[in-house]
Amino acid sequence: MAAAAGGAPGTMQRWPLVVTDLIEYAARWHGEQEVVSKNVEGATVITTYRDMRDRARLCALALTELGVGMGDVVATLAWNTARHMEAWYGIMGLGAVCHTLNPRLAARDIGWIADHAGDAWIMADAPFLPLLEQIVPMCPKLKGVILLTDRQHMPRGAALPRQLPILCYEQLLDAQVDRLPGFRWPQVEEDAPCGLCYTSGTTGNPKGVMYTHRSNMLHALVAALPDALALGSGSTMLMVVPQFHANSWGIAFSAPMVGARLVLPGPHLDGENVYHMIEAHGVTISAGVPTVWANLLAHVEAHGLRFSRLRTIVIGGAAAPPTQIAAFEDRGITVRHMWGMTEISPLGSLGTAKHCQLELGEGELRDLKTSQGRPHVFCDMRIVDDAGGELPHDGKAMGHLQVRGPIVVDRYHRAPAPAADAGGQWFDTGDVASIDPLGFMRITDRSKDVIKSGGEWLSSIALENAALGHPQVQEAAVVGVPDPKWGERPLLVVVPKPKPGAPSPGDAASPGDGRLRADVLAFMGAHPDVAKFAVPDDVLFVEAIPYGATGKISKVALRQMVAQLRGQPQPQLARSKL
Repeated sequence: MAAAAGGAPGTMQRWPLVVTDLIEYAARWHGEQEVVSKNVEGATVITTYRDMRDRARLCALALTELGVGMGDVVATLAWNTARHMEAWYGIMGLGAVCHTLNPRLAARDIGWIADHAGDAWIMADAPFLPLLEQIVPMCPKLKGVILLTDRQHMPRGAALPRQLPILCYEQLLDAQVDRLPGFRWPQVEEDAPCGLCYTSGTTGNPKGVMYTHRSNMLHALVAALPDALALGSGSTMLMVVPQFHANSWGIAFSAPMVGARLVLPGPHLDGENVYHMIEAHGVTISAGVPTVWANLLAHVEAHGLRFSRLRTIVIGGAAAPPTQIAAFEDRGITVRHMWGMTEISPLGSLGTAKHCQLELGEGELRDLKTSQGRPHVFCDMRIVDDAGGELPHDGKAMGHLQVRGPIVVDRYHRAPAPAADAGGQWFDTGDVASIDPLGFMRITDRSKDVIKSGGEWLSSIALENAALGHPQVQEAAVVGVPDPKWGERPLLVVVPKPKPGAPSPGDAASPGDGRLRADVLAFMGAHPDVAKFAVPDDVLFVEAIPYGATGKISKVALRQMVAQLRGQPQPQLARSKL
């Protein structure tokens, strides 16, 4: 026990912060609380935190028998279900590392990531078996696959390359039941690694972020705060954010920590299914990326539906369009707009007003919510110029956003050099942002996506948000295109809304006659948030805008599509093949 300068030691118990304490707490003090799960076989299963804790222990016992030990990496390739979550705790509690693989990535990318991580076993939903057949040859360290299903739903006659074993999760757990009464979690240090997530890798190969027990516990505390998710034992949280997206934004830790009722939606995240889960299970709060909420609102509007108990929506992962915020708040639902990234566990800011702002008018509060929020206690922020000089927090200066704190990455997995600078441990997020005098940060673009026109920085995000306010615009994205005079100019790419009763954007008003194009450009030119110099020079109409595996617009794929389509006549809507 360390002594202070005067010689007196601290008198508090030394108690490592480890994530299994969360599920143990939930089981002991909220053991009867429901966890509702829609599994990949289609059934809705209702379990409890006590059951989940016991099954996490069984999972740990089963993995130990398979030779998994401290520091080994066990991957999951699964949707948000109770089986996935209990396996998550079982792996981490064992002292191993739970590596969540993103099934939306291309097979070659998943294979590269699994090999780079050194995955020893993969625990996967059974429908991903064909994907695993492609991945296994790229993973020489892999010892086998565990399918998160029961004997009845095990694929018949399935085989993997290299004759790797395919084991049944429920059978493995059943074999350990007699050992459960004497089970004790092994002692694990709080700085030991427990989770591994990879970035989306828009430039170069994806990069791994290795979370510790301590960093996850600190993040869980912040995420549940009243100014963050505001979770409590009376909350019912629909965990839309997949566990393979930065620990489902920490919700899988924060919900058990406070005893919140948890609803796990399984694989179907379209508007109809999300609405059904919200209404059928009395969901009061949910969190997800703007595309999920756009699909939900489209379903609600198309069928004239209402929300009975939903009170709060958290939007993150990409900038929330003001029209989306307004659509929820007009229905009496509070919107919280937050920002984060894989490298910061992932929550980095809180999107709620300060005390001095509580008397603001409705319009001013909505404008505040379009910002990315203010720093929390474990994520300090600053903006710097190209030379690294710190810029003022005046709401006008735009610079490179940097962060630091106990939940921020120091170095990427297996990387030779730290990701943060050694001096102040500042990590460059890759975002361009401003910070106002009250600490509210507003991202204007990704560093690689910002449009530099005539020496000025133009925000593609601001232009996209403005365009989404047009009544005939369903989706919008902006990229820079070469210009001989200005260097770059903004090009607006639009998916127009269908005509009433039309099945797809292909049946929208034809842009070929130029009327819709002229109307959109005039709308942008008159928009109060768009400077005259920033008004796009042209509009490109397409049937679909490409999205990446994390649900965000893929600007890389979009630029490739624009390069192919630009300058071609548009007798009909261009179709993306990316």
